[in-house]
Amino acid sequence: MFNEIALTAGVCLAASVGFVTAVFVAARSKKRYDLIDSAWGVGFVLAALISWLLGTRELRTVLVTLLVSLWGIRLARHIFRRFRSHHTEDWRYAQMRQRWGSQADSNAFIRVFILQAVLITIGVLPVIIINTVSGPGLNWLDITGLAVWVVGFYFESIGDRQLAAFLKNPVNKGKLMTSGLWKYTRHPNYFGESAQWWGIYLIALSVPYGWAGIVGPILITVLVTRVSGVPLLEKSYAGRPDWEAYKARTSIFIPLPPKR
Repeated sequence: MFNEIALTAGVCLAASVGFVTAVFVAARSKKRYDLIDSAWGVGFVLAALISWLLGTRELRTVLVTLLVSLWGIRLARHIFRRFRSHHTEDWRYAQMRQRWGSQADSNAFIRVFILQAVLITIGVLPVIIINTVSGPGLNWLDITGLAVWVVGFYFESIGDRQLAAFLKNPVNKGKLMTSGLWKYTRHPNYFGESAQWWGIYLIALSVPYGWAGIVGPILITVLVTRVSGVPLLEKSYAGRPDWEAYKARTSIFIPLPPKR
């Protein structure tokens, strides 16, 4: 059974490398490495579909593949719309390009694009296990996992929608988003993304070897809370009086009632 999981993971990795390579070619032609952000969700969908085609055909596999597809397509659409609305490269990638100089393309390909293919394969591991290993009928773990996923999807999608509407209103220029879901957590979208993958992991626990899929949600949670999500945003607002007041009363990640 372990060999089948490893083989499927290897195929997914190879497909992810091919996918990000194609994205790199497009990004290089546009001189915008930030195109890779739009590919993140699509990469997960691709890996989930491949593992489903190679694996078993059970109700659980269909459910999980649909959940990943819904998450990935929505996220990719949301980020790509933001990509099109900006005419210059995201500052993070612009700094990378400046720092790497004449070696920018080779560094970006290996350290950004290929790395993302590896991260996608690790992140999607619980889905690979579910789709590869036959399990029992749906049970309380599946129901609980689905419920957690729905909560996460709500926080991520509604949080993104609320923020987009807020930023679109000229009256709010220079202001902080502190209402709606943003009243209970400073990062409802990142909390939602993490929760969705923990929900999928709970579903994975219903099948043999499902416990090994824990590396997936751990990776996603670490990425959004310690690497590319929360820290960058928190740092960009640090020192602003309105931000410090918002920070003092609002939970950083897990939604909680605001402090008085």
